[in-house]
Amino acid sequence: MITIYHNTRCRKSREGLELLKNSGREFKVREYLEDTLNEEEIILLLNKLNIAPIQLVRINESKWKDNYRDKDLSDQEIINILAQNPELIERPIVENKHIAVIGRPPTQIEKIL
Repeated sequence: MITIYHNTRCRKSREGLELLKNSGREFKVREYLEDTLNEEEIILLLNKLNIAPIQLVRINESKWKDNYRDKDLSDQEIINILAQNPELIERPIVENKHIAVIGRPPTQIEKIL
């Protein structure tokens, strides 16, 4: 099953959702700001994405800049921050059973399809 981790307020996320709708594939939507990810789920996504935790962070968000940018954080600390502050997670993320992609640009989602 394909899952999109979606933020309704994000244009790129809405574009990714539209791409999935037009694909004809079955998928589910997880609005991760409401249905937040725990640390274990973030680690699983990072493994599917094959990226370091910092690569999942929206580093240009003021919350990141104001509170975390200049700190020397471990991977686990970044994961903790993402679990507590889901708005800092890059979006959209689309995953299937084996892999995940960050849909920036939305055409990256085609790798899942």
